[in-house]
Amino acid sequence: MAPRAFITGVSGTTLTDDERAFLRDQRPWGFILFKRNIETPDQVIRLVEEMRSAVSQPDAPVLIDQEGGRVQRLQPPQWPAYPPGAVFSALYEVDRATGLEAARLSSRLIAADLADLGITVDCLPLADVPVPGADSVIGDRAYGTTAAKVAEIARAVTDGLAQGGVLPVLKHIPGHGRATADSHFRLPTVDTPAAELAKTDFAAFKPLADLPMAMTAHVVFSALDPAQPATTSATIIEQVIRGTIGFQGLLMSDDVSMNALQGSIAERTRASLKAGCDVVLHCNGKLDEMSQVAGEAPELAGVALARAERALASRRTPQPFDRGAARAELERLIGETGSLTS
Repeated sequence: MAPRAFITGVSGTTLTDDERAFLRDQRPWGFILFKRNIETPDQVIRLVEEMRSAVSQPDAPVLIDQEGGRVQRLQPPQWPAYPPGAVFSALYEVDRATGLEAARLSSRLIAADLADLGITVDCLPLADVPVPGADSVIGDRAYGTTAAKVAEIARAVTDGLAQGGVLPVLKHIPGHGRATADSHFRLPTVDTPAAELAKTDFAAFKPLADLPMAMTAHVVFSALDPAQPATTSATIIEQVIRGTIGFQGLLMSDDVSMNALQGSIAERTRASLKAGCDVVLHCNGKLDEMSQVAGEAPELAGVALARAERALASRRTPQPFDRGAARAELERLIGETGSLTS
């Protein structure tokens, strides 16, 4: 029996009886962890095992947002701190090779942290290209302000994750960098002409179109679809994400519980899938909302199932790795540009 076309969060550091029953009956394709789910390494390992056991899938993907900087679910003192993307951007400006190697090393170390816990997917890299006046929701998470630089650093980040046996999720396709609002709270609208978007925002994603998974942006691009954000726009998914950018991997929505989207959770789920998302992401761990998502998410089948299987099959066996040496080298490369604490 195939899993269902959604990824879910849970409420706490262990499963409740109701959550366990829900997961057993509804069979989500995967899971995502947040700070509310995390206390200690042993506890996270047990929770990951619990979730996979509930769906009888020992290899079910477990996702997390572990970027470094502001967006880091695993935090000190239990886990190391990592720099935000802007640090790699600054290093790149001084010396391109140093910036790329620091980006790769950071994500390779993150991958090692995740692999210790059984977490197999990191919602990284970002290919968003911020512009002056944009909301700070991307801000120092970005790898630069030009498409070519962002794509190159994003590729280095992807390489580090892959070397550690962790799958990447490219976000936020086709671009969140121009948004003048935080889509967690309200719907951003970008009025930039389509030709300019293609040269800047979309151009950062195009060199990364081979990645196995990507996450949509809850952003309206009025030149392309004035009514719907990318997540629920068949026009943008078909013409831009699958067309101009050429992404053919598994496409997941950003969190459908975010305030950028309108309607009930069921309506948001239905609209995302109808527009062309392969799976829907729901993060807040509220069981009533999880049930609405499950009620709209079909079993994975056809092209969506093939994309999901292909994504999971692309995960590599971790390469040999000296964590201590890698961390010392990252410290050396970063120097005065940023700091790391164990």
